[in-house]
Amino acid sequence: MSGIPFNVPNLVGKELWYVAQAHARGQLAGDGLFTKRCERWLEAWTKSPRVLLTHSCTAALEMAALLLDVKPGDEIIMPSFTFVSTANAFALRGATPVFVDIDPIHFNIDPSAIEAAISPRTKAVVPVHYAGVSCQLAAILALAGRHSIAVVEDAAQAMGSSFEGRALGTLGCLGALSFHETKNVISGEGGALLVNDPALIEQAEVIREKGTNRSKFFRGEVDKYTWVEVGSSFLPGEIIAAFLFAQLEQAEHINAERWKLWDGYHARLGEVEALELLTRPQREASANAHMYQVLLPRGVCRDAVLAGLKAAGVHAVFHYVPLHSSPAGLRLGRTAGSLAVTDDISERLIRLPMWLNGLDLDQVCAALTDVLKRVAK
Repeated sequence: MSGIPFNVPNLVGKELWYVAQAHARGQLAGDGLFTKRCERWLEAWTKSPRVLLTHSCTAALEMAALLLDVKPGDEIIMPSFTFVSTANAFALRGATPVFVDIDPIHFNIDPSAIEAAISPRTKAVVPVHYAGVSCQLAAILALAGRHSIAVVEDAAQAMGSSFEGRALGTLGCLGALSFHETKNVISGEGGALLVNDPALIEQAEVIREKGTNRSKFFRGEVDKYTWVEVGSSFLPGEIIAAFLFAQLEQAEHINAERWKLWDGYHARLGEVEALELLTRPQREASANAHMYQVLLPRGVCRDAVLAGLKAAGVHAVFHYVPLHSSPAGLRLGRTAGSLAVTDDISERLIRLPMWLNGLDLDQVCAALTDVLKRVAK
């Protein structure tokens, strides 16, 4: 792809060396040395009592649905402004996703919309930490506690972000992280389930091991392993884990470098915002600089802006098509209350390239400014 791509996966440390080590050890299937290294590292980083590496964040969310014993007839409250995995994980168990609106500042689920959507069938709420910025967790956790519903944090974008000093993904009973190649810390595909309720740890191990007690067998707690519960194959291979471990070792450096990019965008686009050609995001120090997104003024054609940027060699993208208006969302879910903010934001948001090692912010910002001045006339 010519010009500046939207994303470039980067090598930041010993990725290829660790991959070679995994191969040399003769174990490429999951749950080997590098899987365990990643899990111990993540447990130390997040302070979650048990972290289980998975082949994707989607898999981690699917495990969460199994752990909560989600069934047909249950309702799961979530934002409509999210990736399809948030809904799929629970729809696969027969539950109904209940889509609610977001706040207009950080584009996170609106606690007041959650409260209005709660019904006798509500089993859980799934807050999504958009762009790595924390949802209003104090209000959400208090609300969930009053109504005895579970909180599953979709922290796909939030590796390294926190809320009141605690890692995102650790405040609900379960949390899910993503290491997809578009995230800060990457392994191509990959994810992790944070099991924050100790009562769920043993069952989580069983579910991840295809419904067997294989983990207990390898710890010497049983003399053989067998099928004991419904489960599936959620483990990543050792090559994925080896690549990921090298990235985890550099996680603080990665996030610090991304903040330099984020702040660089913010400084360069201040004058453009003053001209009312876009709205910049707010800076949240407890976030991880996962994304730099801007809102276009109402009435400006986003497709024309993206096309103009592409012609200038800059590949920016829009984000979610709201789930409540998607074909599957209309068929499998329901809405609760107005989703006016979701509809508005989804039509005006643009994500700018955000990757390490050579991204030319001056070129991106100059192209964006030029295109906006022409399109917004």
